[in-house]
Amino acid sequence: MATQDENQPLQYTSVDNYQLTDDGKNAQTVICPNCRCKVLLKKTAELLNIDVFLPFMTARKDSNKEDTDQIDGEQLNQFWKVDNMYTFENVGFTKTVGSSIKYLICADCEIGPIGWHDINDKTTYLIA
Repeated sequence: MATQDENQPLQYTSVDNYQLTDDGKNAQTVICPNCRCKVLLKKTAELLNIDVFLPFMTARKDSNKEDTDQIDGEQLNQFWKVDNMYTFENVGFTKTVGSSIKYLICADCEIGPIGWHDINDKTTYLIA
């Protein structure tokens, strides 16, 4: 996820270059990596390290696999976490994927996923 500070050029958040405030919040505005619109303002999210397997946005079954119920996806492990969906500046939600995951997408360019939400947990919204 990209981050932006008004006095600095655009920077992309990764394990090596994210910045935190003294209280553990995002020090820069988090922006969409595709269209650069604001997703989260400064000091609104905390960094969360958690390993989560998520299915791809479009679930596909591979006919070459023995187990036809297996869904392709990816392992993610670092997120900006907010407790309320109204904290976001410009985020949309997809329909539920699988049994409980909703992907978060940029509401301007409608590209995603840029994060996810488990509908069983009403207080955790994550941006990758």
